[in-house]
Amino acid sequence: MWQKLAWIALAGAGGTLSRYALSGLVQNLCGASFPWGTWVVNGLGCFLFGMIWALAEERLLITGEIRFIVLTGFMGAFTTFSTFAFEASQFLRDSEWLLAAIHLIGQNSLGLVCVFLGFTISQII
Repeated sequence: MWQKLAWIALAGAGGTLSRYALSGLVQNLCGASFPWGTWVVNGLGCFLFGMIWALAEERLLITGEIRFIVLTGFMGAFTTFSTFAFEASQFLRDSEWLLAAIHLIGQNSLGLVCVFLGFTISQII
């Protein structure tokens, strides 16, 4: 159990550092007027999540344990957007239109509200 937690933590550290480096590089190249770094990280994260999932589930090239460590540790730290998009894609794949809409609209709305609240509260304190 401790060994698995150590691998998840190590993968998480790698994901965090990768996100920081890639996002910063893209922002420096594109300018700060729009969050292109976040877009690139989230898009790449979704792409990698899909690839890793397929390699583990459909091609059996990655064990379930390695998939768990990479998706939970690295991808969890690299971007949570990949998990969000995957969950939405599963609802859409299963023709769960209402759940997909609630998930997509709700998560985005909640995120915006929380950012606004955090910003507002930090201004008051």
